[in-house]
Amino acid sequence: MKPMRKNNHLDLDGHLLRLFLTVLEERSITAAGAKLGLTQSAVSQNIQRLRDITRDPLFVRAGRGIVPTDHAKALAEPAQAMLEAMRGLASPSQFNPQKADIDITIAANDFQRDLLLPALFQELSKKVRHVSLRAIPSNLPNAEMLRTGRCDLLISPLPPEGADILQKRILQDHYACYYDPEVRNAPKSAEDYLNAMHITVVYTDNERLNFDKLLEASGLHRKIAVSVPNFSGVPAFLKGTSMLATMPHLLSRSMMKDFATIPIPLKERTPAGYDNLPMYLVWHRRSQNDLAQRFVRNMIDDIAHRIVEKPI
Repeated sequence: MKPMRKNNHLDLDGHLLRLFLTVLEERSITAAGAKLGLTQSAVSQNIQRLRDITRDPLFVRAGRGIVPTDHAKALAEPAQAMLEAMRGLASPSQFNPQKADIDITIAANDFQRDLLLPALFQELSKKVRHVSLRAIPSNLPNAEMLRTGRCDLLISPLPPEGADILQKRILQDHYACYYDPEVRNAPKSAEDYLNAMHITVVYTDNERLNFDKLLEASGLHRKIAVSVPNFSGVPAFLKGTSMLATMPHLLSRSMMKDFATIPIPLKERTPAGYDNLPMYLVWHRRSQNDLAQRFVRNMIDDIAHRIVEKPI
């Protein structure tokens, strides 16, 4: 009788690694299966294989969901690195867009998403064989989103830092003051601006706009009447009211085109650059030489430059 074969590190493959990372991200066997096109039974069986290989439970039940063990959390980054290494081994030495299948996940808030990603998808669709683009909210971006492979690229005015995190500034915008000209006149002074009621954005993780943080550092405070979780929620509240909204100037081309806009009347009471709004493209070092991702990064950079050069 032959001895029972034990699972070891040679039993690992790319499918197992991808499944592990997906379950880690989704915190759900069912959701991971739906995302990967697998049955719940197939996901459970493969997780058991990973448990045998790693000699760790990896995921344990907590209420109606599951949570990763400390060992599973520690395995996330090396598992992602191994998966990327496998992808690198299978990648051609030259990149031919017409034969390329690009599957990419980009994290961005609604401003960066709507400004850049529709144009990116349209251009990729014309130049590559197949494209699958997934946009996820960045909220308060962090390096772990890139390290664990939750996203491939991140677009944000506040790029996360790390020795393994690379970034490039792709455009420079600034904040502007918006108002409904059918209801009120533009604020004429700093006092008019500060005494008005305001609408602002507070992200779902309770993160305020950097503009408000810099304003507070200067000893100034806006009177906030309404807070919404993203920029797209502002127009409906602003329309027909005497309130003000301080938002990116580039939004005057899209969701804020029905409102009047002026420079924020606080120049004499604030430090230079307080209203600056840069935009950065961020990626992990392991993807620096990935030809397909470099193609996408260059395309995003080109789109951003065209946006800046287009007159408002």
